[in-house]
Amino acid sequence: MELINDNIIFGLDIGTRSIVGIVGIKENKGFKVIASHVELHETRSMIDGQIHDIEQVAITIALVRDVLELKIGKKLKKVCIAAAGRVLKTMHTTVDIEIEDDVAITKEQILSLELQGMEKAMHKVNYAGGSDDIPFYCVGYSVTNYYLNDYIMKNLEDHKGSNIKVDVLSTFLPSEVVNSLYNVIDKAGLEVYSLTLEPIAAIEVAIPKSYRLLNIALIDIGAGTSDIAITKGGSIIAYGMIPYAGDEITESIIHEYLVDFKTAEKIKIKASGKSKTVSFKDAIGMKQTINLEEVRNIMETSKISLAKHLSDKIKELNDEQGTNAVFIVGGGGQIKGFEEILAKELDLPRERVAIRGKDVLTNISSEDKDFKKKPEFVTPIGICLTGINNNQHDFVEVFLNDESIRIFNTNRLKVMDIVALKGIDPKSFISKHGKSLNYTLNNEAKTIRGNMGIAARIYINQKEANLSTPIKMYDYINIIAAVDGSMPNITIKDVLSENYITINGDKKILEITIKVNKQPTSKLKNINEGDVIELIYPSIGDLLESFNVDYTHVFINENECKPSTIVKFNDVIVTFVDDKKLLHNDVKTKIKTNTNENDEQGRRLTVVVNKKTISLTGKEVYKFIDIFDFIDFDRTKAKGTIIATINGERCSYMDLINHGDTLEIYWKDNQNN
Repeated sequence: MELINDNIIFGLDIGTRSIVGIVGIKENKGFKVIASHVELHETRSMIDGQIHDIEQVAITIALVRDVLELKIGKKLKKVCIAAAGRVLKTMHTTVDIEIEDDVAITKEQILSLELQGMEKAMHKVNYAGGSDDIPFYCVGYSVTNYYLNDYIMKNLEDHKGSNIKVDVLSTFLPSEVVNSLYNVIDKAGLEVYSLTLEPIAAIEVAIPKSYRLLNIALIDIGAGTSDIAITKGGSIIAYGMIPYAGDEITESIIHEYLVDFKTAEKIKIKASGKSKTVSFKDAIGMKQTINLEEVRNIMETSKISLAKHLSDKIKELNDEQGTNAVFIVGGGGQIKGFEEILAKELDLPRERVAIRGKDVLTNISSEDKDFKKKPEFVTPIGICLTGINNNQHDFVEVFLNDESIRIFNTNRLKVMDIVALKGIDPKSFISKHGKSLNYTLNNEAKTIRGNMGIAARIYINQKEANLSTPIKMYDYINIIAAVDGSMPNITIKDVLSENYITINGDKKILEITIKVNKQPTSKLKNINEGDVIELIYPSIGDLLESFNVDYTHVFINENECKPSTIVKFNDVIVTFVDDKKLLHNDVKTKIKTNTNENDEQGRRLTVVVNKKTISLTGKEVYKFIDIFDFIDFDRTKAKGTIIATINGERCSYMDLINHGDTLEIYWKDNQNN
C-alpha cells in the first residue's frame, strides 16, 4: 500500500497540554516508529481538547513537524489527526405527532419523525444550558423505541393510527472541533490526510478487533478530562467524557502545599514511587520536606473521587451496568493503586482493570531513542494506524447544494445524517394537504379537502434518492423542499349535479338563479372560503311557460303538482292536455312509454331539412352529418361546392344540431344555375 509522505505516515496527537508527533512506517508484523517528538504548549492555547488559540497551536505543530523533518531528513506534507472524544455529547429525546388515521404510515413519515427527535436533541444540546459558545451537530443517532397510539411497535410502516411516537438517542460533535482542526493544520502548512476520533485511535491499539465482541471500556485519562469508549458485539457502542482526570489529583496537592503546577506534578510522581520524602519550595519561597505517606493519603481521596466518577459514567453508557473489563491509557491514569480503586468501584476482579502501554505496543518497534512504550503513546500510534488502515476515512466530505460538509463516518451514512448535521427542518420533507375549502350550499355545510402537495425531492449525483439512501465520499447532494398542497380552486358549476330535467321524454337544461353571499352571480364563479351559496330553482309553471308547453295536468316524478311547485335537477316531468280526471296509472304509462322510447331509440329530435320535417332517433347527441341517414343527398358525385347551414348560418358536418333547428344542404353551382 502506498502511504503518504514518500511511504511514511505522519500522525499528530493534538492534546490539551502537549502535542505528540509520530513518523513511522507500516511493517508486516506491526509498525515502526522512525521519529517522535513531544512539545508542550507554552500557553493555554487548548482547553479540554478544544483549540482556543489557532495561531499558537499552529506554531507548536510547525515546531513538532520541523523537529521530525530534521530527524528523518524529509519534508512532511500530509498528516493524520484526531478530534477529541471528550467533546462528544449524547441526548435522549421523545417526539410524537398526530396523523390521519385513515391513511397508511409511510417510510417518509417515520424518517421525518426520527429527524424531529434528533432536532429536539440538537436544540437541547445547543440551547438548554445557554452557556456553550460552540454549536453541536449530530454525527449519528439510533431509535430505541417506536410507538403507535402509545403501544410499542417494531415497525410503523403501513400501519394506521392517530398518533406515532419515537424515542431517539442522538450523538453530537461540535462542528468547531473539526473546522478548527482543519484550520490549524492548514495554518501550519500541512494537509489533513485523515481525521478520526481519539477514542477510536486509542482502541485501534488498545483493543484488537478480535476482543471488540467483548463488553470492554477503554478510558483515556488525560490532564483535564477522561474520555471513555465502550465496545460490544464487534463495534464501539458508546462514547463519553467526564471533566475529571489527572489534574484533579495534582490540584489537591497544589492547594494542600501552596505550590505551582510543575512542583505539584513532581510531588505526585514521587509519591507514586518508592521514595519516602520529597523536598520543594512553596509559593512563599519556603523550602519544605514532607513525608510522602502524607501526600499519598491526600491523593487517595482524589483517586477515589475520580474512580467514582468514571464508574458512574461507564454504567450510564453501558445500560446502567459495569463492563466485563476496563483498559486504561493516557498519562493521567498511571497513578499507583488507581486500578485497584476503580476495580472496586465497578465490582470487578482486580485483574480485569489494567493500564495498557508496553503490553499493547509489542508490535511497535522504534529507531528513535525518544520514543518509549508508555500509555501516553497509545493514542498517537493509533492515529497513525487508523490513517493507514482506514480505506474509508473516519470523516467524509460531501457537498449539499454546493456547500462542502465534513461528517463523521459511521460506515452507514445516509442522506438523513447530512440533514441532521445541517439542522434542516424535518418537516420540510413532508408535504401537507392544502387547506380545506368550507362553504354553505342551500343551508347545508360543505367541505372539499385540500389538494395534495409535492413531496421533497432528493438527488445524489443527479440521480433520484431519498432520506435513507447511503452516501459516500465526495457525493453531491441536492435537496428540494416539499411543497404543501393548495386550497381547492373550483367553480359553482363544478359542485352542481347534472343540470338537466326531462319533460315528456325530452332532456332539457334547467336554468337556475345563483346567489353568492346574497349577490346574483354566474355558475362559473370561483367558490371562496366561507361563501354562502343559494340556488334558486324555478316553479313548474314558469318552466313550462319558458318551453312553450301547454298542459292541464302536470306531474313531477309521478306526483301531480301545482304550477307553483319548485323544480329541481334531474326531475322527470310529464304533462297532459285533457280535462278528464287522470288516474295514476295513466301517468305511469306515459312515463314508461317515454322512458322505453328513450331506452330503445335514444333521444328523439325533430328538425327541418331543406323545408322538409324529419325525425332523428337512436342517439343522445346529433351532429349535422347524421341527417344524411334520413335524406336523399348524394355526396359522391361532385356538382360544385356543398353548402351546409344551421338556422341560416354556415356550419360544418360535425356541428351539433338541436330540436327545431332549420337545416339546409345543397350544391352551390346548382343553385346558381
